[in-house]
Amino acid sequence: MDRLSVTPIRQLPQLASAEGERLPQAGAEETVGPTHKSFDVKELPLESAAARFAVDTPSGVFERSTWQRRHAANLRVSDFVVVCAAVLLAQWVRFGEMLIPPGYERYYVPAFSALFAIAWLSALAGFRTRSPRIAGTGVEEHRRVVTASFYTFGAIAIATLLFKFDIARGYLAVALPAGTVGLVLNRWAWHAVLARKRAEGRCQTSVLAFGESGAVADLINELSRNRADGYRVVGVGIPGYGPPKGEHLTVNGGEIPIVGDEANMLNAIRTCGADTVAIAGTECFGVRGIRRLIWDLEPMGVDLVVTTGVMDVALSRLLMRPIAGLPLLHIEKPQYRGSKRFQKRAFDFCFALAVLLVTLPTLVITAIAIKIDSKGPIFYSSERIGIDGKPFAMLKFRTMVQDADKQLAILLAANESDGLLFKIRNDPRITLVGRFLRRFSIDELPQFFNVLRGEMSVVGPRPPLRREVEAYDVEVLRRLLVKPGITGLWQVSGRSNLPWNEAVRLDLSYVENWSMVGDLLIIAKTSKAVLQRTGAY
Repeated sequence: MDRLSVTPIRQLPQLASAEGERLPQAGAEETVGPTHKSFDVKELPLESAAARFAVDTPSGVFERSTWQRRHAANLRVSDFVVVCAAVLLAQWVRFGEMLIPPGYERYYVPAFSALFAIAWLSALAGFRTRSPRIAGTGVEEHRRVVTASFYTFGAIAIATLLFKFDIARGYLAVALPAGTVGLVLNRWAWHAVLARKRAEGRCQTSVLAFGESGAVADLINELSRNRADGYRVVGVGIPGYGPPKGEHLTVNGGEIPIVGDEANMLNAIRTCGADTVAIAGTECFGVRGIRRLIWDLEPMGVDLVVTTGVMDVALSRLLMRPIAGLPLLHIEKPQYRGSKRFQKRAFDFCFALAVLLVTLPTLVITAIAIKIDSKGPIFYSSERIGIDGKPFAMLKFRTMVQDADKQLAILLAANESDGLLFKIRNDPRITLVGRFLRRFSIDELPQFFNVLRGEMSVVGPRPPLRREVEAYDVEVLRRLLVKPGITGLWQVSGRSNLPWNEAVRLDLSYVENWSMVGDLLIIAKTSKAVLQRTGAY
């Protein structure tokens, strides 16, 4: 990244408000005066005020609003289809094709089904499951859908009990799982469509990033990490920079124009087509400056986001607490101790036992194939470092020639990893059967025996070697606070193709944000990663 000299800030931001006022300069009396052409909306007719806001709205806001409305409309229609299909399916399974089942009043069941569908759709709207803020976010979107569905059925159950409505329990037992699964799959499908459009450069959120050059570079790195997130940084503002000079900030090989400092921000929003302002650090604005900025962006329809300064912290650990008008962000402690650890251990044992029982024929066939293919033992035992730095013997099916460890020194020069790992895409020590086992991760099945023995977990950080741990710094050592896993965030995010720093970041993120729901999602994604064979060699 290019280094930029930043002029020291000697004044508070001169941000113009909707009333045309300025912030006071440091060491000067507060003054009031126009900073840009403005009108008093109260003195204009309603039509003129609306026309003014339309003119002030940047083009990027119109583009964002267009695709967001279209996406919400698609969700609304598909939700209607799924809910109606689930209710009709439940009615058909329980009562057959009869509109008037025996023992019920005329059209009682169809009327109940219609009211049921209306209540369900209303709950989806009430829980803001189609909010543009969560469009394409995945977990949060699915969580709201499931919550709305369960609240609907809870309300229906209470209403039928209080008002003594006569409806078969089997009817609800079919509608709840069918509809909830259908809605989640519906969101998943639209999420895939939106991700594809964003990867093609459509349905983007155009961001104007503001802050010191280093902080802005980190922010841009995070926003552009995954194109499917839909963020495109169209401009950079730097405190004290002055007016635009035609310079660019280079981040990850891409050049982003520098639009000036805080005094040029409002004009820059229109010229670069931004619909969102992202601030990396609020020191240059101050409390009053941020408030004025909010007022200025409101009539333009531009969103304002402020980075918290923390990374890789799950939403469940963040709690906003307003104290004396000042919003404070409280970060809960990680949840890898106490009862949570017992819950994880119980799940690991049951899951590992089930996998070993189901894959028993595969284990037997694999053992025979290894024995026929090459000389040596069936299993390969490698020392790894587990929780709290305790060593253990990790089991795998042998995929290399016998005594492959003795050839490691010769191959170190061909290492393709950029960190402490040793990886070669075409390792000459791998056997013919071993290459097939690695492609489909069959060689890792014996690690479930390590899970049964309590040495590993189903999901966790990658199990490190002793030489890797000896080179860890204090930060990376936090990986040892939990048991290493057979799979993890590193497994579903690229495996051997990941740079070392990214693999470490993912492992630390898992340690900090562990949850049972997160483990289940990683296990579900592992199947896809194994089938795609990405980074498996």
